[in-house]
Amino acid sequence: MSEEKQVFDYDEDEAVVFIQNHLPEEMKNKFSDDEINYVIDLIYDFYESEGLFDGDDDDDIEIDLEKLMEFVVKSARKDNIRDFSDNELESIVAGELAYCDTLDIFE
Repeated sequence: MSEEKQVFDYDEDEAVVFIQNHLPEEMKNKFSDDEINYVIDLIYDFYESEGLFDGDDDDDIEIDLEKLMEFVVKSARKDNIRDFSDNELESIVAGELAYCDTLDIFE
């Protein structure tokens, strides 16, 4: 996972700060940095399982958001790191995707 992040100039610390700031007001400061990083790891596990980093740099990457959310929710429930609601996970995923947009990763 970290290899892909380096290729895309992805900074996990910046991503966490961005996501924390991107969360709805009622969720701000509700999650630790480690909990946000855990969800980021799940997102990148999904990307890897879908082979999204296997193509050429020129290939358009399409992310099936429904499938991504199913993967993240199922994994979070199985790992039981924290009792995340679906809405909380969706907000964290949305923040991570917005951070990726700032880096033009999936353009």
